[in-house]
Amino acid sequence: MDFPELRRIVASDARARGASTLCRPVFWDDALRLFLKASRILIVTGFYIRKADAPETDGPPGAVVLGRALERVGKQVVLLTDTRNYGALDACSRSVGGPVAAHVDDPEKIHMDMNLLVFIERPGHAADGRYYNMKGVDIGDVVAPLDHLAEPAMGRGVPVLGIGDGGNEAGMGFFYDALADLMPHYAPCLSRVPSTLCLPVDVSNWGAYALSAVLSVFYRRWLGLDPGEETLMLKALADAGAVDGISGTTGMSVDGVSLDGPGGLDETSLYLKNWYFRSFGV
Repeated sequence: MDFPELRRIVASDARARGASTLCRPVFWDDALRLFLKASRILIVTGFYIRKADAPETDGPPGAVVLGRALERVGKQVVLLTDTRNYGALDACSRSVGGPVAAHVDDPEKIHMDMNLLVFIERPGHAADGRYYNMKGVDIGDVVAPLDHLAEPAMGRGVPVLGIGDGGNEAGMGFFYDALADLMPHYAPCLSRVPSTLCLPVDVSNWGAYALSAVLSVFYRRWLGLDPGEETLMLKALADAGAVDGISGTTGMSVDGVSLDGPGGLDETSLYLKNWYFRSFGV
């Protein structure tokens, strides 16, 4: 597979945050191996925008599409979030026939017999135990500590995969030293939540979409986004009150990236599907 090209599509530092410069082509192969070995997968997502008092649009679509891809190849998948983010995640998943969504605020109440834990755009605590947004504002009062699932899972030998785009997400502790060098002013706010493997990308949804494309190549059938599905998910999220994490407003965008136009959400999805076909020499 042409993993360097895949990295160019979703991790080219197009948004100049710096985190995605740490992505390496080999990570996609490593992630595929994790999924092939797993049969029971818990995907945790949901980032609440405190200022807007609403869930954000980055995270749920990626979790839904990746979870659905895994279900289609016979894996058992549960999507998990907290109470504040549940309505948005559930609506998003229902809009495209994704996996069952569940919610819990206390990680000690989770007893799923999983053999792979995935975080997609989920807050991760910093060294001081607090949670921060990209502006360095403490948002701990709206975060349920589901990132605390990571260390016990790894202690039991369960791999943890993190997907993030800023450095404050669960699993991004994998890159803490490198991220602290890239953004020293933000170092105290960086996630210290560990992972077995982490995929730093430009937009977290895109990392999950790319993994769906990787699975598609391995299983030799398209498992990712189909035309119109991004629109369906964003409409469902908007109806559930979710907002763009950058603008803080409801609309058809994710992290300041609109649906159409150069570099837009639809264009990225098209590039991923074309990458899948090129993998077979088509």
